[in-house]
Amino acid sequence: MSTEKLSTGNLSTGNLSTGNLPSQNAPARVIDGRAIADAALSDLSVRTRQFRDETGHVPCLAAVIVGADPASKAYVRMKANRSVAVGMTSRTVELPVSTTTEELVDVLRALSEDPVVDGILLQHPVPVHIDERVAFDAISADKDVDGVTSASFAAMALNGGGFESCTPSGILRLLDATGVELAGKHAVVVGRSPILGLPMGMLLLRRDATVTYCHSRTVDLAAHVGTADVVIAAVGVPELIKGAWIKPGAVVIDAGYNEGNVGDVEYVAALPHAGAITPVPGGVGPMTVAVLLEQTLAAAVRAAAVRA
Repeated sequence: MSTEKLSTGNLSTGNLSTGNLPSQNAPARVIDGRAIADAALSDLSVRTRQFRDETGHVPCLAAVIVGADPASKAYVRMKANRSVAVGMTSRTVELPVSTTTEELVDVLRALSEDPVVDGILLQHPVPVHIDERVAFDAISADKDVDGVTSASFAAMALNGGGFESCTPSGILRLLDATGVELAGKHAVVVGRSPILGLPMGMLLLRRDATVTYCHSRTVDLAAHVGTADVVIAAVGVPELIKGAWIKPGAVVIDAGYNEGNVGDVEYVAALPHAGAITPVPGGVGPMTVAVLLEQTLAAAVRAAAVRA
């Protein structure tokens, strides 16, 4: 979920015409993130097993969590379970809320140097007294499978082959599942956090979309959203994006997750307007985890090649 706050049915790809936005006259199709992610994880399980058989190495994802936030702990536990389900190993490092930036950096650097660990995840958010950017950048770029380091962002923005930010990358996969050709389309990203909104716009630009960022200083948010062929809601404000704002036929991706299983978009009110829309939960979240684990395997493959 983005940290920035603003003030103001199943998808069948065969029913959407490739290269065009969904029909403006059809009811919104629900983009089933769970089904798309399950297919990706099934394929990943096969590839992980092949890698283990060929190298004798079991890919390992290490997750670091600072503090005892119940939601964060549950999220890390879910990622660990998914890791094991696809044939990987998982390591969880739990640190007290009193942990300093320097102590956290030491832990992340030690994991970066551990040959058993292939990918590192620092669970967001960290306590406010920790310099999150310093902590993120202590992760080796080779193991930054969540795509949060400055090096990964630069490589992603410049198409340099680094690991992509998981949620934005997962969102692209969901957009691909709608059959929409992004080139030339107007995408409005609501939110500019460095791990969600900002990299989302970069990935859309790489697909030749015309991108508008909206944020806490944006004037007349409704007008901007109303011009969008694709809306990405990523602010963490419950139902900030009103259904009536949605342009008929637009694709709506809701990356927000708020208390009570509520997203950043007025879901029910948006259904009559949108061409396709993600639910909350069951939309963006499953694809985020799928991308995280895919990139963990990719890191393990790269490391094996270096060792060889």
